[in-house]
Amino acid sequence: MPTSRCPNPQTSVSLPSWGRGGDWRFVALAQTIRRIGGLRLTFLQAVLSCWEEQPQRRFLQFWLAAGVIPAAKQLYFSAKQRIFGVLIKMHGKLHGLPKKVLYFSVIIAFCQNPAAGYRPVKFYCQGSIIRQNSLRGKKRMAKKEQTGTGVVLEASRREKLRKIEELGFDPWGQRFADHIAIRKIREMEDRIAVDEAAQQQSGPKVRAAGRIILQRKKGKLIFIDLWDWSGRIQILIGNNQVGEQNWELAGCFDLGDIIGVDGELMRTRTGELSIAATQLTFLTKSIETPPDKFHGLNDPDLRSRMRYVDLIHTDGVLDRMLKRSNIVQSVRNTLACEGFIEVEGPTLHTIAGGAAAKPFETHHNALDIPLVLRIALELHLKRLLVGGMERVYELGRVYRNEGIDQRHNPEFTMLEVYQAYGDYLSMMDLTEKIVVNALDVHRARGVSQGTLTYVTGSVNVTGSVNEQNYVIPWNGNEIDFTPPFARRTYDSLIQEYTGIDPSDLAAVVEYAKTLGLDVTGKHPDVVKNDLFEEKVEKNLLNPTFVMDYPASICPLTKRKQSDPNIAERFELFVQGMELANAYTELNDPDLQERLFSQQLEGQKEEESMARMDKDFVRALRHGMPPAGGLGIGIDRLCMLLTDAASIREVILFPLLRPEQ
Repeated sequence: MPTSRCPNPQTSVSLPSWGRGGDWRFVALAQTIRRIGGLRLTFLQAVLSCWEEQPQRRFLQFWLAAGVIPAAKQLYFSAKQRIFGVLIKMHGKLHGLPKKVLYFSVIIAFCQNPAAGYRPVKFYCQGSIIRQNSLRGKKRMAKKEQTGTGVVLEASRREKLRKIEELGFDPWGQRFADHIAIRKIREMEDRIAVDEAAQQQSGPKVRAAGRIILQRKKGKLIFIDLWDWSGRIQILIGNNQVGEQNWELAGCFDLGDIIGVDGELMRTRTGELSIAATQLTFLTKSIETPPDKFHGLNDPDLRSRMRYVDLIHTDGVLDRMLKRSNIVQSVRNTLACEGFIEVEGPTLHTIAGGAAAKPFETHHNALDIPLVLRIALELHLKRLLVGGMERVYELGRVYRNEGIDQRHNPEFTMLEVYQAYGDYLSMMDLTEKIVVNALDVHRARGVSQGTLTYVTGSVNVTGSVNEQNYVIPWNGNEIDFTPPFARRTYDSLIQEYTGIDPSDLAAVVEYAKTLGLDVTGKHPDVVKNDLFEEKVEKNLLNPTFVMDYPASICPLTKRKQSDPNIAERFELFVQGMELANAYTELNDPDLQERLFSQQLEGQKEEESMARMDKDFVRALRHGMPPAGGLGIGIDRLCMLLTDAASIREVILFPLLRPEQ
């Protein structure tokens, strides 16, 4: 077997005899990071041996060098030499290069055949070294710009951008009015008339706009898959049909470019619904290369960080986010039909109240006062009840400086609803309406001409239940949302899943100790709640209203007349997650003040409400009507209805560490 010599990594490399000469013109460039001191002979020999094992590829001629070759750069930018693509990309730790990464790229230019003209040459190396290393690295999109591959591909796209300008087109586009959503275009399929005798067809004239997600060339035809937020459709571009200038423009298209198309709807010989283009409009050039077609954007952190790419190239992401918008709109529609009005409360508070959570702290320079971001919406909405607004709600962001996991994000969307002259039972009925209506609307989602269409279908927004299947998949399981939801008392569930008498507080504390729960300095009812979270919540899979909590852990809740130790409160649990929380609101200002203090007992200040909100107590002294109050986590509702395992999957831009 011919051997390869590499006496100096900065000099040219001797190649096997089969790699020299021939009638074909090939150019290949291998780039390595300048910081690496040299290229080991063993590695280069292994790579060349891989190529040597492929006798049918021996016509290839490779010019290899360490670093960037100025001559190759000049060749790349010279006329009529267009880069075809990247055929081999590998990175990883190699033999003799500890703690360093070698980036190796082989780029093959178009070759000239006197008989066939320019055509691409594809080369796939089956060598074990390249095969094992070519797919490593989840963050190839983020690191691509650091490699020679990213630089070359971007340069190719910028060269096409320059050519688009030379053709007289604006590469960043202008207004493109009167285009039709692709879903609507596909619905026009039945308007295609076919003359079988003449073997001709005529379809409606359509105008579409979208992003190129697939393209392939076949002689004088270019096939493009165009995508917008309602769907995708094939575009047929023929040299004779679009004219010479449009044909040259089509030659500058890259994956990710945004274009407009005017043409006629038709079917191909294979029955594929397509638009036969008659006019092309360039709208936006994509400088960045999209993710790999087969591997896509797989890293969860990178997907959240580059959500704009994730929406385009990851199946189901855009659809889930559109469903979220429909769900939120459904919630608003249901509440509007029930006579509630939406209000906006302050985001900056002087006191973190309304929940037991640690706030984010900030400072107002002009007033020279410390402030916190709100951790709940509750207390200001109740002030509005005092002021005479009988049915109010707010749907907005709240912020809690706490942990991050699959079910928690520091900023999240909360719905809080308050109804004068109601109680927690009326809130229970309202919760069922909100959830069931949201499920119906999300299933009937539609998109029309680039604008979201909120489809209610057979939903009765006044709350009556339609006869249909409410069993939906979630995370490999099934959830049965068929109303009415189960209703269980807090103590009965503790007894069922622990076997102890929940009224025996001493037994509750001892049982908690056997589970390793911290009971030091805690009120027995707080210990009981820890026990509930540990033993009961994970078993509540289908929607279950858990009712009648201990009064001492519910300082904002009215007591049952029959038992003052029980608070009129419920939580809705689904798949072990708390989805909703509701009270019969406490409106006794003196009792409210005492219970505030009791709730703070035994808890660290930074883990609870920072201080008592005395202004809220003062508002209660002016008289708040009896009321029911409800809180629903919108992000969790969207998780459950759209089969998302993590809260990050339903938040467009979740909080992440700064990019390194």
